[in-house]
Amino acid sequence: MKEKKYVLSIDQGTTGTRAMLFTHDGLPLPGGWAYCEHQQIYPKPGWVEHNPLEIWEKTKLVIKMVLENTKIDPREIASIGVTNQRETTIIWDPRTGKPVYNAIVWQCRRTTPLVDQLRRDYFDVIQEKTGLIPDPYFSSTKIWWLLDNVSGLRERAIKGEVVFGTIDTWIIWNLTKGGKDILTPERLGAHITDYSNASRTMIFNIHKLDWDEELLEIQGKIPRDILPIPRPSSDKELYGFTGPEVTKLLNGVEVPVCGDAGDQQAALFGQVGFDPGDIKSTYGTGNFILLNIGTRPIKSRHNLLTTVYYSLEKSKAWYALEGSIFITGAAIQWLRDGLKIIEVSAEINPLAEAASDTGGVYFVPAFVGLGAPYWDMYARGLIIGITRSTERKHIARACLEAIAYLTRDVIEAMMADTGMKIIRLKADGGAARSDFLMQFQADILGIEVWRPVVFETTSLGAAYLAGLAVGFWKDLDEIKRNWKVESIFKPRMSTELREKLYKGWKAAVKRALGWAKEVPWAYGLE
Repeated sequence: MKEKKYVLSIDQGTTGTRAMLFTHDGLPLPGGWAYCEHQQIYPKPGWVEHNPLEIWEKTKLVIKMVLENTKIDPREIASIGVTNQRETTIIWDPRTGKPVYNAIVWQCRRTTPLVDQLRRDYFDVIQEKTGLIPDPYFSSTKIWWLLDNVSGLRERAIKGEVVFGTIDTWIIWNLTKGGKDILTPERLGAHITDYSNASRTMIFNIHKLDWDEELLEIQGKIPRDILPIPRPSSDKELYGFTGPEVTKLLNGVEVPVCGDAGDQQAALFGQVGFDPGDIKSTYGTGNFILLNIGTRPIKSRHNLLTTVYYSLEKSKAWYALEGSIFITGAAIQWLRDGLKIIEVSAEINPLAEAASDTGGVYFVPAFVGLGAPYWDMYARGLIIGITRSTERKHIARACLEAIAYLTRDVIEAMMADTGMKIIRLKADGGAARSDFLMQFQADILGIEVWRPVVFETTSLGAAYLAGLAVGFWKDLDEIKRNWKVESIFKPRMSTELREKLYKGWKAAVKRALGWAKEVPWAYGLE
Protein backbone atom coordinates (compact mmCIF):
# COMPACT_ATOMS: atom_id res chain seq x y z
CA MET A 1 0.00 0.00 0.00
CA LYS A 2 1.33 3.40 -1.02
CA GLU A 3 2.39 5.69 1.85
CA LYS A 4 0.00 8.60 2.41
CA LYS A 5 1.99 11.81 2.09
CA TYR A 6 -0.56 14.53 1.34
CA VAL A 7 -4.03 15.89 2.00
CA LEU A 8 -5.88 17.66 -0.82
CA SER A 9 -7.78 20.81 0.13
CA ILE A 10 -10.43 22.49 -2.02
CA ASP A 11 -11.20 26.11 -1.14
CA GLN A 12 -14.19 27.38 -3.08
CA GLY A 13 -14.27 31.13 -2.49
CA THR A 14 -16.29 34.14 -3.60
CA THR A 15 -14.04 35.02 -6.52
CA GLY A 16 -12.51 31.66 -7.39
CA THR A 17 -11.57 28.11 -6.49
CA ARG A 18 -8.23 26.89 -5.15
CA ALA A 19 -6.85 23.37 -4.77
CA MET A 20 -3.79 22.76 -2.59
CA LEU A 21 -1.77 19.77 -1.46
CA PHE A 22 -0.39 19.90 2.08
CA THR A 23 2.34 17.77 3.61
CA HIS A 24 2.40 16.33 7.12
CA ASP A 25 4.28 19.44 8.30
CA GLY A 26 1.29 21.59 7.35
CA LEU A 27 3.20 23.14 4.45
CA PRO A 28 2.00 23.49 0.86
CA LEU A 29 3.74 21.05 -1.47
CA PRO A 30 5.93 23.13 -3.84
CA GLY A 31 3.93 23.70 -7.01
CA GLY A 32 1.00 21.94 -5.37
CA TRP A 33 -1.64 24.59 -5.81
CA ALA A 34 -3.86 25.97 -8.55
CA TYR A 35 -6.46 28.72 -8.69
CA CYS A 36 -9.20 29.69 -11.16
CA GLU A 37 -11.56 32.65 -11.00
CA HIS A 38 -15.22 32.39 -11.92
CA GLN A 39 -17.68 34.91 -13.29
CA GLN A 40 -19.50 37.38 -11.02
CA ILE A 41 -23.09 37.95 -12.14
CA TYR A 42 -24.97 41.15 -11.21
CA PRO A 43 -28.52 40.96 -12.65
CA LYS A 44 -29.73 44.07 -10.76
CA PRO A 45 -28.26 46.59 -8.29
CA GLY A 46 -27.55 44.73 -5.04
CA TRP A 47 -28.05 41.27 -6.60
CA VAL A 48 -25.08 38.89 -6.85
CA GLU A 49 -25.06 35.43 -8.44
CA HIS A 50 -22.63 32.68 -9.49
CA ASN A 51 -23.02 29.85 -11.98
CA PRO A 52 -22.84 26.58 -9.96
CA LEU A 53 -21.91 24.51 -13.01
CA GLU A 54 -19.01 26.85 -13.78
CA ILE A 55 -17.84 26.54 -10.17
CA TRP A 56 -17.86 22.74 -10.40
CA GLU A 57 -15.98 22.79 -13.71
CA LYS A 58 -13.35 25.12 -12.19
CA THR A 59 -13.09 22.79 -9.17
CA LYS A 60 -12.27 19.84 -11.41
CA LEU A 61 -9.83 21.99 -13.37
CA VAL A 62 -7.81 23.04 -10.30
CA ILE A 63 -7.62 19.43 -9.08
CA LYS A 64 -6.32 18.42 -12.51
CA MET A 65 -3.82 21.31 -12.57
CA VAL A 66 -2.41 20.41 -9.13
CA LEU A 67 -1.83 16.81 -10.16
CA GLU A 68 -0.21 17.88 -13.44
CA ASN A 69 1.99 20.47 -11.69
CA THR A 70 3.30 18.07 -9.04
CA LYS A 71 3.25 14.71 -10.86
CA ILE A 72 2.43 13.02 -7.53
CA ASP A 73 0.88 9.57 -7.37
CA PRO A 74 -2.81 10.09 -6.35
CA ARG A 75 -2.48 6.99 -4.15
CA GLU A 76 -0.39 9.21 -1.84
CA ILE A 77 -3.41 11.44 -1.10
CA ALA A 78 -4.85 10.49 2.29
CA SER A 79 -8.11 12.43 2.06
CA ILE A 80 -9.90 15.48 0.68
CA GLY A 81 -11.20 18.45 2.68
CA VAL A 82 -13.54 21.18 1.47
CA THR A 83 -13.92 24.77 2.62
CA ASN A 84 -16.14 27.36 1.04
CA GLN A 85 -17.75 30.75 0.77
CA ARG A 86 -20.57 30.39 3.26
CA GLU A 87 -24.31 31.16 2.99
CA THR A 88 -24.29 31.11 -0.84
CA THR A 89 -27.34 29.08 -1.84
CA ILE A 90 -27.95 26.47 -4.55
CA ILE A 91 -31.00 24.31 -5.27
CA TRP A 92 -30.58 21.51 -7.80
CA ASP A 93 -32.11 18.34 -9.18
CA PRO A 94 -29.99 15.40 -7.91
CA ARG A 95 -31.16 13.19 -10.80
CA THR A 96 -29.67 15.50 -13.43
CA GLY A 97 -27.14 17.45 -11.36
CA LYS A 98 -28.53 20.68 -12.83
CA PRO A 99 -29.28 23.73 -10.67
CA VAL A 100 -32.75 25.25 -10.98
CA TYR A 101 -31.28 28.77 -10.79
CA ASN A 102 -27.91 30.44 -10.35
CA ALA A 103 -26.29 30.34 -6.91
CA ILE A 104 -27.48 33.33 -4.87
CA VAL A 105 -24.30 34.70 -3.30
CA TRP A 106 -23.88 35.72 0.35
CA GLN A 107 -23.40 39.35 -0.73
CA CYS A 108 -26.80 39.48 -2.48
CA ARG A 109 -29.39 41.85 -0.93
CA ARG A 110 -32.49 40.87 -2.91
CA THR A 111 -34.21 39.38 0.14
CA THR A 112 -34.15 42.61 2.17
CA PRO A 113 -38.00 42.89 2.25
CA LEU A 114 -38.26 39.33 3.62
CA VAL A 115 -35.67 40.11 6.28
CA ASP A 116 -37.53 43.29 7.30
CA GLN A 117 -40.52 41.06 8.05
CA LEU A 118 -38.38 38.63 10.10
CA ARG A 119 -36.69 41.42 12.05
CA ARG A 120 -40.07 42.86 12.96
CA ASP A 121 -41.77 39.61 13.99
CA TYR A 122 -39.11 37.02 14.86
CA PHE A 123 -35.83 38.77 15.71
CA ASP A 124 -35.48 37.27 19.19
CA VAL A 125 -36.42 33.69 18.31
CA ILE A 126 -33.99 33.68 15.37
CA GLN A 127 -31.10 35.07 17.42
CA GLU A 128 -31.81 32.74 20.35
CA LYS A 129 -31.86 29.57 18.24
CA THR A 130 -29.30 30.37 15.53
CA GLY A 131 -26.96 32.91 17.14
CA LEU A 132 -27.49 35.07 14.05
CA ILE A 133 -29.00 38.50 13.45
CA PRO A 134 -31.61 38.40 10.66
CA ASP A 135 -29.97 39.64 7.47
CA PRO A 136 -30.11 38.88 3.72
CA TYR A 137 -26.54 37.57 4.15
CA PHE A 138 -27.76 34.17 5.38
CA SER A 139 -29.15 31.27 3.35
CA SER A 140 -32.73 30.91 4.59
CA THR A 141 -34.28 33.90 2.88
CA LYS A 142 -32.44 33.01 -0.34
CA ILE A 143 -34.15 29.59 -0.25
CA TRP A 144 -37.46 31.31 0.51
CA TRP A 145 -36.99 33.68 -2.45
CA LEU A 146 -36.18 30.79 -4.80
CA LEU A 147 -39.22 28.79 -3.68
CA ASP A 148 -41.46 31.79 -4.34
CA ASN A 149 -39.87 33.05 -7.57
CA VAL A 150 -38.73 30.03 -9.61
CA SER A 151 -41.76 28.64 -11.40
CA GLY A 152 -42.93 25.30 -9.99
CA LEU A 153 -40.03 25.02 -7.55
CA ARG A 154 -42.06 24.89 -4.35
CA GLU A 155 -44.10 21.99 -5.71
CA ARG A 156 -40.94 20.17 -6.78
CA ALA A 157 -39.42 20.76 -3.33
CA ILE A 158 -42.48 19.35 -1.58
CA LYS A 159 -42.28 16.26 -3.81
CA GLY A 160 -38.60 15.79 -2.93
CA GLU A 161 -37.42 16.33 -6.52
CA VAL A 162 -34.80 18.96 -5.63
CA VAL A 163 -32.22 19.49 -2.89
CA PHE A 164 -30.64 22.53 -1.27
CA GLY A 165 -27.05 23.09 -0.32
CA THR A 166 -24.52 25.75 0.47
CA ILE A 167 -21.38 25.62 -1.68
CA ASP A 168 -19.72 22.92 0.45
CA THR A 169 -22.73 20.66 -0.05
CA TRP A 170 -22.67 21.26 -3.82
CA ILE A 171 -18.94 20.50 -4.07
CA ILE A 172 -19.08 17.40 -1.83
CA TRP A 173 -22.15 16.08 -3.66
CA ASN A 174 -20.32 16.41 -6.98
CA LEU A 175 -17.06 14.98 -5.60
CA THR A 176 -18.82 11.85 -4.33
CA LYS A 177 -21.50 11.47 -7.02
CA GLY A 178 -21.71 7.79 -7.86
CA GLY A 179 -18.97 6.92 -5.36
CA LYS A 180 -18.88 4.16 -2.78
CA ASP A 181 -19.90 4.36 0.89
CA ILE A 182 -21.68 7.71 0.51
CA LEU A 183 -23.94 8.76 3.38
CA THR A 184 -26.97 9.49 1.16
CA PRO A 185 -26.94 6.94 -1.70
CA GLU A 186 -30.57 7.75 -2.55
CA ARG A 187 -29.38 11.22 -3.60
CA LEU A 188 -26.58 9.78 -5.77
CA GLY A 189 -23.89 11.78 -3.96
CA ALA A 190 -23.19 12.66 -0.33
CA HIS A 191 -25.85 15.30 0.41
CA ILE A 192 -24.28 16.61 3.61
CA THR A 193 -23.05 19.79 5.23
CA ASP A 194 -21.03 20.30 8.39
CA TYR A 195 -22.27 22.00 11.54
CA SER A 196 -20.25 25.16 10.84
CA ASN A 197 -21.82 25.72 7.42
CA ALA A 198 -25.27 24.73 8.65
CA SER A 199 -24.97 27.35 11.38
CA ARG A 200 -24.86 30.04 8.66
CA THR A 201 -28.25 29.24 7.14
CA MET A 202 -30.50 30.85 9.81
CA ILE A 203 -32.58 27.64 10.01
CA PHE A 204 -30.12 25.59 12.11
CA ASN A 205 -30.44 25.34 15.88
CA ILE A 206 -26.88 25.75 17.19
CA HIS A 207 -27.83 24.32 20.60
CA LYS A 208 -29.37 21.10 19.24
CA LEU A 209 -27.06 20.94 16.18
CA ASP A 210 -29.99 20.19 13.90
CA TRP A 211 -32.46 21.88 11.57
CA ASP A 212 -35.25 23.66 13.43
CA GLU A 213 -38.90 23.09 12.47
CA GLU A 214 -40.12 26.46 13.77
CA LEU A 215 -37.44 28.34 11.82
CA LEU A 216 -38.31 26.41 8.65
CA GLU A 217 -41.98 27.30 9.11
CA ILE A 218 -41.55 31.05 9.70
CA GLN A 219 -39.06 31.47 6.85
CA GLY A 220 -41.16 30.55 3.86
CA LYS A 221 -42.27 27.06 4.93
CA ILE A 222 -39.04 25.45 3.70
CA PRO A 223 -39.51 21.67 3.25
CA ARG A 224 -37.11 19.83 5.56
CA ASP A 225 -36.56 17.03 3.03
CA ILE A 226 -34.54 19.30 0.71
CA LEU A 227 -31.93 19.97 3.42
CA PRO A 228 -28.57 18.16 3.69
CA ILE A 229 -27.60 15.97 6.65
CA PRO A 230 -25.54 17.98 9.20
CA ARG A 231 -22.26 16.22 10.06
CA PRO A 232 -19.06 16.89 12.06
CA SER A 233 -16.43 19.04 10.33
CA SER A 234 -13.94 16.18 10.61
CA ASP A 235 -15.86 12.96 10.11
CA LYS A 236 -14.30 9.58 10.87
CA GLU A 237 -17.37 7.91 9.33
CA LEU A 238 -16.44 9.71 6.05
CA TYR A 239 -18.91 11.55 3.82
CA GLY A 240 -18.04 9.13 1.04
CA PHE A 241 -15.37 8.37 -1.56
CA THR A 242 -14.76 10.21 -4.81
CA GLY A 243 -17.11 9.14 -7.59
CA PRO A 244 -16.21 8.19 -11.18
CA GLU A 245 -15.99 11.78 -12.48
CA VAL A 246 -13.32 12.78 -9.95
CA THR A 247 -11.70 9.36 -9.61
CA LYS A 248 -10.89 9.59 -13.32
CA LEU A 249 -8.87 12.76 -12.61
CA LEU A 250 -7.12 10.82 -9.83
CA ASN A 251 -5.96 8.04 -12.17
CA GLY A 252 -8.60 5.65 -10.88
CA VAL A 253 -7.86 6.21 -7.18
CA GLU A 254 -10.88 6.54 -4.88
CA VAL A 255 -10.07 9.07 -2.15
CA PRO A 256 -12.16 9.63 1.01
CA VAL A 257 -13.90 12.99 1.40
CA CYS A 258 -14.16 13.68 5.13
CA GLY A 259 -13.43 17.32 6.02
CA ASP A 260 -15.75 20.30 5.68
CA ALA A 261 -15.92 23.76 7.24
CA GLY A 262 -16.96 27.25 6.27
CA ASP A 263 -14.05 29.33 5.08
CA GLN A 264 -13.78 31.52 8.17
CA GLN A 265 -13.99 28.62 10.60
CA ALA A 266 -11.40 26.75 8.53
CA ALA A 267 -9.08 29.77 8.69
CA LEU A 268 -9.17 29.88 12.50
CA PHE A 269 -8.57 26.12 12.55
CA GLY A 270 -5.63 26.58 10.18
CA GLN A 271 -4.30 29.25 12.56
CA VAL A 272 -4.48 26.54 15.28
CA GLY A 273 -6.99 28.60 17.24
CA PHE A 274 -7.90 25.72 19.52
CA ASP A 275 -8.05 27.57 22.87
CA PRO A 276 -10.79 29.94 24.10
CA GLY A 277 -9.57 33.48 23.46
CA ASP A 278 -7.73 32.61 20.25
CA ILE A 279 -8.73 35.10 17.54
CA LYS A 280 -8.02 35.63 13.86
CA SER A 281 -9.02 38.07 11.14
CA THR A 282 -9.11 36.95 7.54
CA TYR A 283 -8.50 39.80 5.09
CA GLY A 284 -10.24 38.68 1.92
CA THR A 285 -13.17 39.89 -0.17
CA GLY A 286 -14.63 40.82 3.19
CA ASN A 287 -13.07 40.67 6.65
CA PHE A 288 -14.17 37.99 9.06
CA ILE A 289 -13.03 37.97 12.66
CA LEU A 290 -13.55 34.80 14.71
CA LEU A 291 -12.98 34.41 18.44
CA ASN A 292 -12.93 30.92 19.96
CA ILE A 293 -15.37 30.91 22.93
CA GLY A 294 -15.22 27.20 23.79
CA THR A 295 -17.93 24.54 23.97
CA ARG A 296 -20.82 26.74 25.12
CA PRO A 297 -22.41 29.39 22.91
CA ILE A 298 -22.57 32.99 24.21
CA LYS A 299 -25.42 35.26 23.14
CA SER A 300 -23.93 38.51 21.89
CA ARG A 301 -25.18 41.79 23.35
CA HIS A 302 -23.15 43.84 20.86
CA ASN A 303 -24.45 42.74 17.47
CA LEU A 304 -21.99 39.92 16.86
CA LEU A 305 -22.88 36.47 15.60
CA THR A 306 -22.61 33.29 17.64
CA THR A 307 -21.65 30.51 15.29
CA VAL A 308 -20.46 26.92 15.28
CA TYR A 309 -16.67 26.94 14.95
CA TYR A 310 -15.94 23.24 14.32
CA SER A 311 -16.83 19.72 15.39
CA LEU A 312 -14.74 16.55 15.63
CA GLU A 313 -17.57 14.27 16.72
CA LYS A 314 -21.31 13.93 16.28
CA SER A 315 -23.57 16.14 18.44
CA LYS A 316 -20.67 18.10 19.96
CA ALA A 317 -19.22 21.39 18.79
CA TRP A 318 -16.93 24.29 19.60
CA TYR A 319 -18.33 27.79 19.16
CA ALA A 320 -17.08 31.20 18.11
CA LEU A 321 -18.15 34.81 18.18
CA GLU A 322 -17.91 36.27 14.71
CA GLY A 323 -17.83 39.72 13.26
CA SER A 324 -18.64 39.64 9.55
CA ILE A 325 -17.51 42.65 7.52
CA PHE A 326 -18.97 42.34 4.05
CA ILE A 327 -16.67 44.52 1.94
CA THR A 328 -12.95 45.09 2.53
CA GLY A 329 -10.73 43.54 -0.15
CA ALA A 330 -13.64 44.02 -2.56
CA ALA A 331 -13.24 47.77 -2.01
CA ILE A 332 -9.70 47.51 -3.39
CA GLN A 333 -11.13 45.70 -6.42
CA TRP A 334 -13.61 48.58 -6.83
CA LEU A 335 -10.79 51.12 -6.83
CA ARG A 336 -9.29 49.02 -9.64
CA ASP A 337 -12.39 48.17 -11.67
CA GLY A 338 -14.84 50.94 -10.76
CA LEU A 339 -12.92 54.13 -10.06
CA LYS A 340 -9.92 52.84 -12.05
CA ILE A 341 -7.40 54.72 -9.89
CA ILE A 342 -5.17 51.62 -9.87
CA GLU A 343 -4.56 49.07 -12.64
CA VAL A 344 -3.82 46.03 -10.46
CA SER A 345 -4.76 45.48 -6.82
CA ALA A 346 -1.11 45.35 -5.65
CA GLU A 347 -0.66 49.00 -6.70
CA ILE A 348 -2.71 50.16 -3.73
CA ASN A 349 0.12 49.62 -1.23
CA PRO A 350 2.79 51.91 -2.73
CA LEU A 351 0.07 54.44 -3.61
CA ALA A 352 -1.24 54.49 -0.02
CA GLU A 353 2.28 54.68 1.42
CA ALA A 354 2.95 57.76 -0.72
CA ALA A 355 0.51 59.66 1.50
CA SER A 356 1.59 60.50 5.05
CA ASP A 357 -2.09 60.52 6.04
CA THR A 358 -5.49 60.60 4.31
CA GLY A 359 -5.82 64.39 4.39
CA GLY A 360 -9.02 64.00 6.42
CA VAL A 361 -10.60 61.53 3.97
CA TYR A 362 -12.55 58.54 5.30
CA PHE A 363 -13.85 55.72 3.11
CA VAL A 364 -16.78 53.63 4.42
CA PRO A 365 -17.08 50.62 2.03
CA ALA A 366 -20.76 49.88 2.76
CA PHE A 367 -21.46 48.76 -0.81
CA VAL A 368 -23.97 46.12 0.32
CA GLY A 369 -24.81 47.53 3.74
CA LEU A 370 -22.75 47.15 6.90
CA GLY A 371 -22.29 43.92 8.82
CA ALA A 372 -21.01 43.60 12.39
CA PRO A 373 -21.40 45.39 14.67
CA TYR A 374 -23.85 47.71 12.84
CA TRP A 375 -26.05 45.27 10.89
CA ASP A 376 -27.52 48.05 8.77
CA MET A 377 -28.65 46.61 5.44
CA TYR A 378 -29.57 50.14 4.32
CA ALA A 379 -26.10 51.63 4.80
CA ARG A 380 -24.26 52.48 1.59
CA GLY A 381 -20.70 53.35 0.64
CA LEU A 382 -19.28 56.77 1.34
CA ILE A 383 -16.07 58.73 0.77
CA ILE A 384 -16.09 61.87 2.91
CA GLY A 385 -13.67 64.68 3.66
CA ILE A 386 -12.70 65.33 0.04
CA THR A 387 -11.16 68.73 -0.77
CA ARG A 388 -9.43 70.21 -3.83
CA SER A 389 -6.15 68.83 -2.48
CA THR A 390 -7.41 65.22 -2.28
CA GLU A 391 -5.46 62.90 -4.59
CA ARG A 392 -5.59 59.24 -5.60
CA LYS A 393 -3.13 58.37 -2.86
CA HIS A 394 -5.43 59.74 -0.13
CA ILE A 395 -8.37 57.64 -1.32
CA ALA A 396 -6.13 54.56 -1.58
CA ARG A 397 -4.86 55.08 1.96
CA ALA A 398 -8.38 55.71 3.28
CA CYS A 399 -9.49 52.43 1.69
CA LEU A 400 -6.81 50.40 3.50
CA GLU A 401 -7.34 52.25 6.77
CA ALA A 402 -11.08 51.48 6.58
CA ILE A 403 -10.29 47.76 6.75
CA ALA A 404 -8.43 48.29 10.01
CA TYR A 405 -11.13 50.53 11.49
CA LEU A 406 -13.87 48.01 10.70
CA THR A 407 -11.77 45.29 12.35
CA ARG A 408 -11.41 47.40 15.50
CA ASP A 409 -15.21 47.91 15.57
CA VAL A 410 -15.65 44.14 15.79
CA ILE A 411 -12.86 43.41 18.28
CA GLU A 412 -14.17 46.06 20.68
CA ALA A 413 -17.59 44.37 20.54
CA MET A 414 -15.99 40.96 21.20
CA MET A 415 -14.19 42.20 24.29
CA ALA A 416 -17.40 43.79 25.57
CA ASP A 417 -19.34 40.54 25.04
CA THR A 418 -16.84 38.19 26.66
CA GLY A 419 -14.84 40.28 29.12
CA MET A 420 -11.71 38.83 27.48
CA LYS A 421 -8.66 41.04 27.02
CA ILE A 422 -7.36 40.37 23.53
CA ILE A 423 -3.59 40.81 23.40
CA ARG A 424 -2.80 39.68 19.87
CA LEU A 425 -4.55 39.17 16.56
CA LYS A 426 -3.58 36.49 14.05
CA ALA A 427 -4.02 37.68 10.46
CA ASP A 428 -4.39 35.80 7.19
CA GLY A 429 -5.88 36.21 3.73
CA GLY A 430 -4.65 38.07 0.67
CA ALA A 431 -4.70 41.63 2.04
CA ALA A 432 -2.71 40.51 5.10
CA ARG A 433 0.32 40.47 2.80
CA SER A 434 0.29 44.27 3.00
CA ASP A 435 2.85 45.39 5.59
CA PHE A 436 1.26 48.84 5.51
CA LEU A 437 -2.18 47.47 6.42
CA MET A 438 -0.83 45.13 9.10
CA GLN A 439 1.13 47.96 10.75
CA PHE A 440 -1.86 50.30 10.68
CA GLN A 441 -4.01 47.49 12.09
CA ALA A 442 -1.60 47.08 15.02
CA ASP A 443 -1.54 50.86 15.50
CA ILE A 444 -5.31 51.36 15.52
CA LEU A 445 -5.89 48.34 17.81
CA GLY A 446 -2.97 49.00 20.13
CA ILE A 447 -2.05 45.27 20.13
CA GLU A 448 0.33 43.00 18.23
CA VAL A 449 -0.70 41.51 14.88
CA TRP A 450 0.86 38.13 14.02
CA ARG A 451 1.16 36.94 10.44
CA PRO A 452 1.84 33.21 9.83
CA VAL A 453 4.31 31.56 7.48
CA VAL A 454 1.46 29.79 5.66
CA PHE A 455 -0.94 32.43 4.36
CA GLU A 456 -3.51 30.04 2.99
CA THR A 457 -4.83 29.13 6.41
CA THR A 458 -8.34 28.54 5.07
CA SER A 459 -7.13 25.78 2.78
CA LEU A 460 -4.85 24.48 5.53
CA GLY A 461 -7.74 24.30 8.01
CA ALA A 462 -9.78 22.17 5.60
CA ALA A 463 -6.76 19.92 5.10
CA TYR A 464 -6.29 19.51 8.86
CA LEU A 465 -9.95 18.54 9.32
CA ALA A 466 -9.79 15.95 6.52
CA GLY A 467 -6.44 14.62 7.73
CA LEU A 468 -7.61 14.21 11.33
CA ALA A 469 -10.54 12.07 10.15
CA VAL A 470 -8.23 9.44 8.62
CA GLY A 471 -5.40 9.63 11.16
CA PHE A 472 -2.99 11.56 8.91
CA TRP A 473 -2.58 13.85 11.92
CA LYS A 474 -3.04 12.21 15.30
CA ASP A 475 -4.56 15.07 17.28
CA LEU A 476 -4.74 18.85 17.73
CA ASP A 477 -1.44 18.97 19.64
CA GLU A 478 0.39 17.51 16.66
CA ILE A 479 -1.20 20.10 14.38
CA LYS A 480 -0.40 22.94 16.79
CA ARG A 481 3.32 22.21 16.49
CA ASN A 482 3.14 23.00 12.76
CA TRP A 483 2.18 26.69 13.18
CA LYS A 484 4.96 29.26 12.73
CA VAL A 485 4.93 33.06 12.76
CA GLU A 486 6.41 35.00 9.83
CA SER A 487 6.07 38.61 11.08
CA ILE A 488 4.96 40.39 14.24
CA PHE A 489 3.65 43.97 13.88
CA LYS A 490 3.80 46.01 17.10
CA PRO A 491 1.81 49.22 17.68
CA ARG A 492 3.82 52.42 17.19
CA MET A 493 1.07 55.06 17.19
CA SER A 494 0.39 57.25 20.23
CA THR A 495 -2.84 56.63 22.13
CA GLU A 496 -3.91 60.24 21.48
CA LEU A 497 -3.59 59.94 17.69
CA ARG A 498 -5.15 56.46 17.68
CA GLU A 499 -8.30 57.67 19.41
CA LYS A 500 -8.51 60.87 17.35
CA LEU A 501 -8.42 58.91 14.08
CA TYR A 502 -10.95 56.37 15.35
CA LYS A 503 -13.34 59.13 16.44
CA GLY A 504 -13.28 60.47 12.87
CA TRP A 505 -14.07 56.98 11.57
CA LYS A 506 -17.12 56.66 13.83
CA ALA A 507 -18.39 60.02 12.57
CA ALA A 508 -18.01 58.89 8.94
CA VAL A 509 -19.87 55.62 9.57
CA LYS A 510 -22.74 57.54 11.17
CA ARG A 511 -23.24 59.42 7.91
CA ALA A 512 -23.36 56.19 5.84
CA LEU A 513 -26.02 54.47 7.96
CA GLY A 514 -29.53 54.15 6.55
CA TRP A 515 -28.77 55.85 3.23
CA ALA A 516 -30.71 53.38 1.05
CA LYS A 517 -33.86 54.22 3.01
CA GLU A 518 -33.50 57.81 1.82
CA VAL A 519 -33.36 56.81 -1.87
CA PRO A 520 -34.82 53.26 -2.04
CA TRP A 521 -35.68 53.62 -5.72
CA ALA A 522 -31.95 53.75 -6.56
CA TYR A 523 -31.38 50.27 -5.10
CA GLY A 524 -34.51 48.45 -6.24
CA LEU A 525 -35.95 48.47 -2.71
CA GLU A 526 -39.30 50.16 -3.38
